[in-house]
Amino acid sequence: MAKASRACALLLRFLAMAATISAAAIMATSHETTNIFSITIKAEFYQIPSFTFFVIANSISAAYSLIALFLLPAGLISRWLAVFDVIIAMLLTGAMASAGSISQVGKKGNVHAGWLPICDEVSKYCNQIMAALISGFIGLFLYTIIVLHTITTELNPLLP
Repeated sequence: MAKASRACALLLRFLAMAATISAAAIMATSHETTNIFSITIKAEFYQIPSFTFFVIANSISAAYSLIALFLLPAGLISRWLAVFDVIIAMLLTGAMASAGSISQVGKKGNVHAGWLPICDEVSKYCNQIMAALISGFIGLFLYTIIVLHTITTELNPLLP
């Protein structure tokens, strides 16, 4: 039973690492240049702080996942892993929220603030952002499962 639980945890961490690396890489390579009425518009991820935060948060998550793959959870280490799993899940939640809200403004605009949608002009850029958000959401979902798995198997809250 313990070996199956450890294998499940390793698989979840590996999949979360793959999803967060993918999210960071897709977002970091998103760029597009277009001309509108002889005005060049250049859209790149680092121009928007929320997207930069998204890349950094997913990179931190991927690095942590890689380190956690090689740690053997026993005693105090398993409790620290549980704490850091929750921290990483919260970090990814913040990154997803900020990047998701900015991507929504880019797609729909905001009439009240006078912000125009840009996705009609730079559709490749917006499609890459959407792919990064999907991959990031998968990573966040996997981290939520990791947190629940860690709580139920490593910390045993229901046992005395």
